[in-house]
Amino acid sequence: MARNTTIEPVSGISIAIPLALLVVLSAALAVQSGFVVAQGPEATVAAPQTITVAPHRFAYRDAAEYFRDGLAIDAPKRDVSVISSLEIMKYQTTLRDYNRCVAEAICPPAETGDGAPPREETPVTGVSYDDALRYAAWLSERTGSEWRLPTDFELAYAAADRFPDDALGIDPDDRNPANRWLADYEREARRAAAIDPRPQPQGSFGISQTGLVDFAGNVWEWTSTCNKRVDLGQNRRADEPDPRNCGIMIAAGKHRAPMSSFVRIPKGGGCSVGSPPDNLGFRLVRQHGLLEGLKDWARRAMTDRFERRRATRPEQDDDES
Repeated sequence: MARNTTIEPVSGISIAIPLALLVVLSAALAVQSGFVVAQGPEATVAAPQTITVAPHRFAYRDAAEYFRDGLAIDAPKRDVSVISSLEIMKYQTTLRDYNRCVAEAICPPAETGDGAPPREETPVTGVSYDDALRYAAWLSERTGSEWRLPTDFELAYAAADRFPDDALGIDPDDRNPANRWLADYEREARRAAAIDPRPQPQGSFGISQTGLVDFAGNVWEWTSTCNKRVDLGQNRRADEPDPRNCGIMIAAGKHRAPMSSFVRIPKGGGCSVGSPPDNLGFRLVRQHGLLEGLKDWARRAMTDRFERRRATRPEQDDDES
């Protein structure tokens, strides 16, 4: 029986993917042969355990404070398709790991507050945003990889089902501010402090669908996202604040909490909006280098190409039969 023979047009992606693979393989070969040195200084500290969050689609509500005609409204929530993976620490940074930085006189000691000194295997608390940056720089130097604080978006992406939705659910067209004030009061009343605010051993507060452990327990986590105000209806677009000059950063946990970057003990003040967190700690993201990024892109491109070809295969088989 005669077979239908057709010439498929050559698409740009069909050319780009093999070229990208060739670049990746060439770079890997150069590294292995010694022509290119891809590693940084020799690691003197073991890297923390991480998870890799695969690309997926999720709903994200902006961390900014939104206003319309001077009245507060809920921030918009949108579905976002993330196309790159994210490598993030599985657990929050422990006191033991943080104390290594303290021992080298890079990080200041964590504040313990009025309670008993915490155990070293528990998450470090009593640390400021600035302290977390110092630790990230120290860990980057000691492991040879780049570590940084996650953005609010990245932490929401990694925490998945464990990340809170802070919306009050008030109709944005409601012009009576008393309705929002009452809803906000009721929400804050429900945000009671933890029965035992002391840091707990790893694994005490569950795990997210993505494998992130202990998020939304009694330790809020610093992010590199600035607190900002967005006034809808204004002609000019609000500039994205620079974290280096911001001063008020978002800490995320059971709810978002804008905090002054120098605050270590949230109960002592420094929370600009709403109920203060029980504790302040952090976990870090490992920033992938250029070669890893190329490999990740090529792997995703090849997977997408195979999926598209598999989806069109039944139609081609029907033509040939």
